[in-house]
Amino acid sequence: MIKTNFDVTFRKKDSFTDILGQKNTKQQVKSALLMDRHVIVVGPPGVGKTTLARNVAKLLPEITVNDCEFHCDPKNPVCPRCLSKKASKTKKIRGEERFIRIQGSPDLNVEDLLGDIDPIKALKFGPLSIEAFAPGKIFRANNGILFFDEVNRCPEKLQNALLQVLQEGTATIGSYSVDLPANFIFIGTMNPEDTSTERLSDVFVDRFDVVNMGYPETLNIEKEIVASKGKKIDVTFPDNLLNLAVLFVRILRENKDLEKKPSVRASIGLYERAQANAFLDNRKTVNADDIANAIISVLMHRIELKPSVKYLQSNEEFLQKELRQFVQEHEEFEKGGGR
Repeated sequence: MIKTNFDVTFRKKDSFTDILGQKNTKQQVKSALLMDRHVIVVGPPGVGKTTLARNVAKLLPEITVNDCEFHCDPKNPVCPRCLSKKASKTKKIRGEERFIRIQGSPDLNVEDLLGDIDPIKALKFGPLSIEAFAPGKIFRANNGILFFDEVNRCPEKLQNALLQVLQEGTATIGSYSVDLPANFIFIGTMNPEDTSTERLSDVFVDRFDVVNMGYPETLNIEKEIVASKGKKIDVTFPDNLLNLAVLFVRILRENKDLEKKPSVRASIGLYERAQANAFLDNRKTVNADDIANAIISVLMHRIELKPSVKYLQSNEEFLQKELRQFVQEHEEFEKGGGR
């Protein structure tokens, strides 16, 4: 069991300060981590799944470990280097440094996770020596967090490679009859709307608790996220126009003709590009035209029409139609300088 201190940290009013809103998601993650459960966070792109995982890492206490690739406990070393007394130095690592990320991909292989023989070490110690083994990300996450982004993009053989680690906290190295520790918190993510994925086996999913994470609950929360995460230049963005820009994206998400919905990154994109448009036009204040002129570039590739609609109109035509309707229903958009 890794040192987490979650029993103290989670009693604070809001431990996950990097995430705005998402009260239920935070509560579910806290509940699972408090009992040392592995977690998969399921949600659409851009809602903050990675930010949430990094926030968990920041909550981990600083610890002292051996200066080795396995982050061994000095009082209980386990890796070959530490057991042979070759890693006498220790170092302190903060929570953020205990965060190891894996990006899910069909090209990912077992060696990326577990490790492989290092040719240079093999020449020095012999190809079958455990000291010739270069640990993969699973072992480098020892005493920390293993974050697996888009876990449903990895092939089934990788899922099988993780089963022993998730169940027993150890991994058996292929050519060696040696079990090495992999003591970590596993946080994975999935996008349920992504079709270019692998099926997760029942035995793999059975090792996790699944927590859902959706789009920001309210317009105000999303607007706060946009204003805090988006880049700023020397241009004023009127609050009423920012409300309308974010509202337009949120209305699109509810559109019955959309199969793929715009993420929070789309709202941030409109915020940034509208400022840039005003700046390039030598103005100090964003107007409605600046937002309208950014919509196609920011949103066209972030949406996908349902099959029944996509053969009748393009994404660009769909957005132009929705914008015209939005302008008609929100007179204040036109009053903001739009044409």
